[in-house]
Amino acid sequence: MFQALVIALIVLLSRRVRDPLPPDPTSPFDTRGAVLSAVGLVLLVMGILAADNNLWLMLGLLVLGALVLVWFFRWVRAKERAGEEPLLSMSLFRDRTSNLGLVTQNVQWLMLMGTSFVVAAYLQVVRGYDAIQTGVIFTAATLGLLASSLAAERLAKRRAQRTLIVTGFAATIAGIAILLALVGGSPSPWALAPGLLVIGLGLGLMLTPSVNIVQSSFPEEQQGEISGLSRSVSNLGSSLGTAIAGTILVANLTTHAYAAAMSTLAVIGVLGLTAATRLPRQPSA
Repeated sequence: MFQALVIALIVLLSRRVRDPLPPDPTSPFDTRGAVLSAVGLVLLVMGILAADNNLWLMLGLLVLGALVLVWFFRWVRAKERAGEEPLLSMSLFRDRTSNLGLVTQNVQWLMLMGTSFVVAAYLQVVRGYDAIQTGVIFTAATLGLLASSLAAERLAKRRAQRTLIVTGFAATIAGIAILLALVGGSPSPWALAPGLLVIGLGLGLMLTPSVNIVQSSFPEEQQGEISGLSRSVSNLGSSLGTAIAGTILVANLTTHAYAAAMSTLAVIGVLGLTAATRLPRQPSA
């Protein structure tokens, strides 16, 4: 109910927002490109979700999703060669710094949503807590996110964006390790709080710098396109995080499925950390 009220307030206030750059009525929308990209990404996520039921179905969906995405990119290149405007420009993928930033964004949201899913499922299924009790325990992660997010502007003036992202990944991975260590040694639900706090601090520290790195790699006239791509990559990360974590839990391949899911998220975090270390050592914003 509370969330519905917040959404209603956002809808009401959004009516007062004026777009400084109104859409070009002469520019047609790339409907086929939108459909192909959406279908390809949905098939990939569905392939991951099918892993616990049928490996052949999983493989088929993943391959089909990859083929649809290849079709999408071929369609984009064909439209560009014909002098038409596709859903997004291929030039958005030619900047190495932006590509690395997009990888970090994807992994950050994957870890955020994956951790939220696993911890919430653990508290309600294993510990038997209701939604309100689970939300109270999650306050630790929320406080961490708020604290580091509020300090983001001040930190960006003192530290390079790359430093903030690397530190954020390191803190998030450390937070997962703390969470696993303390939960295994204590029956108290508050044993999760230190790990969740550190995870929140790490994620809040690097979310904004990753977006800044991606969008600052392109001129003003491409900000609309790169902003849309950035948001799509983040949303894909959220979907993948829930799908991967959920599949590990449902598959129940080990008696420590929840620990295995969190450990998998930490390993993926190491991949994000590796991408972050390859970002250029640019000056702070």
